[in-house]
Amino acid sequence: PSFSLPIGISFYTFQTLTYIIDVYRGEAQVQKKFYNLMLYVSLFPQLIAGPIVRYADIAEQIGERRVSFEETAQGIGRFLVGLAKKVLIANHAAEIVGLTLESTRLAALDGLEAWIGILAFTIQIYFDFSGYSDMAIGLGHMFGFRFKENFKYPYAAKSVTDFWRRWHISLSTFFRDYVYIPLGGNRLGLPRQILNMFIVWSLTGLWHGASWNYVLWGVYYFLLLTVEKLFLLRFLKKIPAIFGHIYTWVTFVIGWVFFKMESMSGIGTLLQRMFQPRSDFVTSRGVVLLQNHLIFIVIAFALAMPLLPWLRSKRPVGRLITAMKKREPIFGIYTSFVYLVLLFFCTMSLVASGFNPFLYFRF
Repeated sequence: PSFSLPIGISFYTFQTLTYIIDVYRGEAQVQKKFYNLMLYVSLFPQLIAGPIVRYADIAEQIGERRVSFEETAQGIGRFLVGLAKKVLIANHAAEIVGLTLESTRLAALDGLEAWIGILAFTIQIYFDFSGYSDMAIGLGHMFGFRFKENFKYPYAAKSVTDFWRRWHISLSTFFRDYVYIPLGGNRLGLPRQILNMFIVWSLTGLWHGASWNYVLWGVYYFLLLTVEKLFLLRFLKKIPAIFGHIYTWVTFVIGWVFFKMESMSGIGTLLQRMFQPRSDFVTSRGVVLLQNHLIFIVIAFALAMPLLPWLRSKRPVGRLITAMKKREPIFGIYTSFVYLVLLFFCTMSLVASGFNPFLYFRF
């Protein structure tokens, strides 16, 4: 028999656990008002797809939050940025994924099509999930809540360890603080530490779904992180950073193969298409697909990089931004115009297309 589970069950299960554990540890006070506890458990901005909000982080905000015009405006802007990520980038990437990585099409793919498909999924899952996190954080601002950041440019990571400090931060820190450290962390010797890591990453895979591909995905990252902890991380620190970036890119793109394909045969077929040299590795179909979507793929990956912080660090740009902020009315008009443009294009896209998948609704 099949059972339909409530949307977002993993998130509010985790949030209920954090309340119980935080109170048990003495890190938070018992919430004596039942409706305030229910407010925390069912906090709608991030209920469906995260980020996971710990009770200790917002316990004070539940009863003493303040809503201001500035906070609301900031929240609206953040929400629109997340909406644009989802509607303008993730949805378009999902269309490319649909053209390439559907199970019925795998056997006919050439190598170039396979790579385009998995790169499109790499774009889709980041902008889908980080976009939803941005919307949740923005909604939180509108209602006086401050949720922690859930993504910090993970595709700019220099190692797999670094990647998981940047990707779905609320999940990785949850497992670290509520599973890994209570199991002993790294305090009981290397063999026990490796066992603890295996348990954590097996649970991380199962958290995404009771399917073998997610278990394999979790074990895959356990192996990579174990190798890095044993020796590879020290080696990566000694070589030019570009090699660390390339290594990390290859590993997480392969990781998304395990995450995307729900069957072992699908995983094997896609990896074979990606890496097995064949005379038809590049065909006219793949070339046409690349020509049609190359600009989008390049722009999307560029937007996934920390370009804005990098530009702000440059003296001329930093001075310009500072000068604009000092002229608040003009800066406010400029940012409002940008947000209105984003809203316009998002609305047009939503009206024109009924294709609007949310990947993390399933988890």
